[in-house]
Amino acid sequence: MFVARLVVAWFLALLFIALVLGESPPFRYRDTGGVTMLLIFLALLMVVTGAVSHLRRVRLIAGHIDSDTLGNRQRRRVEVPFEADEAFDLLDAAIRELPRTEDIESARDSLQIRAKVKRPLTYGRSPFERLNPGNWFGHLRNQIYATVTPGNGAGSVTLICEPEAGAWSDWFRVDDGTNLENAEAITRAITRRVAEKRRQEKRRAEQSESEKERTVARLNLLHAQVEPHFLYNTLASAQYLTRSEPAQADRMLGHLIHYLRHSLPLNDDALSTVGDELERTRAYLEIMRLRMGPRLSLQIEVPDALRAVPLPPMMLQTLVENAIKHGLEPKPGGGTVWITARRDDGAIAITVADDGCGFSEATSGTGIGLKNVRERLRLIYGGAATLSVVSNAPEGVASTITVPAQAPKAGDAP
Repeated sequence: MFVARLVVAWFLALLFIALVLGESPPFRYRDTGGVTMLLIFLALLMVVTGAVSHLRRVRLIAGHIDSDTLGNRQRRRVEVPFEADEAFDLLDAAIRELPRTEDIESARDSLQIRAKVKRPLTYGRSPFERLNPGNWFGHLRNQIYATVTPGNGAGSVTLICEPEAGAWSDWFRVDDGTNLENAEAITRAITRRVAEKRRQEKRRAEQSESEKERTVARLNLLHAQVEPHFLYNTLASAQYLTRSEPAQADRMLGHLIHYLRHSLPLNDDALSTVGDELERTRAYLEIMRLRMGPRLSLQIEVPDALRAVPLPPMMLQTLVENAIKHGLEPKPGGGTVWITARRDDGAIAITVADDGCGFSEATSGTGIGLKNVRERLRLIYGGAATLSVVSNAPEGVASTITVPAQAPKAGDAP
């Protein structure tokens, strides 16, 4: 029926031309009927040859032939699972990479693209090319019109590929499947790009999961780097006091039990609270007071409203250990440890200060303990948390941890 439609259209058109020419003066007085019919026959033969070639080529491209694949004008609708702007970028890139594309008009605001495509000489040049009626109108181009319709988190692409001629030309010409090629190529390109983005998202998700596992492992390792000598020294002191001062030994063991109760490991990278860390640190300081005697004084000023603020475990105690080990123990007369906390906009600042030896004999923030704290803050909060170590007037060192008042979400940590 497709071939018959073309043959009938051309036969009627050629017959009309022959009748008109037969009435004109140059042809009126000579018998040209036989020649005219021969020319019509040859023209129709070329039409049939072109139509059959079109049929075979469409079958090769699409794998089957029907009214949709045989048409010179192709329409496609592709659902892209991205926002309209991203879908438009995919469509624009797919059209620009199409061979022989020219005169591209891309309008992002209206989400539409127009382009012209040079039609290839599918079968090369032929000596009978001028005899083919399909070439009498000149070598046409194809054109593309594409739009993106925004949806709920997705974009719907409507694609139209057609000859650069009115619909009437479809009765007389075939495009040798070139618009079918263009429509299929753009659809494949969009599908490939969507699949590639999905693969990239999957790789990023896998990398994020692996990075999170490595971060948790590093946090656990850093958390485990607590100096074990404190526990050994405390037990040794308690053993000694059981022989000389049983009451003091009993108090020391009580504080140690309280300390260990607040030192039970948390699940994965779960945060503690300021209140829990303060209780653990207080138990540690009470043990140190039993060991150092009147050489160690303690002052704590932490508002009750801040005790529920999330805080990584063992950080507060690390700062207190630093203050005692590098500040007060080397000082002959000992000194005082201050623990204060305050709210500053959306952050909480916790300060541990002492009036010990200061930077002259302290590590000035370059020790393993402070490096541990800085690394853990970076892993948990990124750049949203800081540790500062400065001189405390008139003597000693003040270390301040500043963390967000709200705990970081699961996907926020680097």
